[in-house]
Amino acid sequence: MNAYKNLGWALMTLMVMGVMACQSKPMNQSDKTYAFRLKPGQDLKLSLDSFVKANQLEAAWIQTAVGSLTDYHIRFANQPNGSKGTGHFEIVSLVGTLSINGSHIHISVSDSTGKTIGGHLLEGNKIYTTAEIVIGSSNQFQFKREEDGTTAWKELQVKELNKEQ
Repeated sequence: MNAYKNLGWALMTLMVMGVMACQSKPMNQSDKTYAFRLKPGQDLKLSLDSFVKANQLEAAWIQTAVGSLTDYHIRFANQPNGSKGTGHFEIVSLVGTLSINGSHIHISVSDSTGKTIGGHLLEGNKIYTTAEIVIGSSNQFQFKREEDGTTAWKELQVKELNKEQ
């Protein structure tokens, strides 16, 4: 039992050290927060893409979002095609990195019984009553999506801009 306890403490120490080593710099004054609402019938993904393009965001992320859908279109893990559903769904999670150079967004929705599904956000997610979205952005970074050989997909590459000498 003592060996397991010591192993647990050792693993926790390594995890904390890893987190400490990965801490980022505080945000600078060029960082912005955007808040907006999508209305009934709007397409969630197309609206996010339009917002990113209109604001020329190169390094942004979804801070929080709530709302509802009448239609969802989600690609589940390791599946080639999306799955669709029609009804009334609550947006219980919307997360992702956003950039004019490529975005990566996941959504979770629940139905009237609480059954929740989630995956990659695709076009075809229609707003039911509202989608209240808060986005943060930084001019300190540039997000790009490029093949790096570690997976078969274009993955996030982060470039730090205006690095202090």
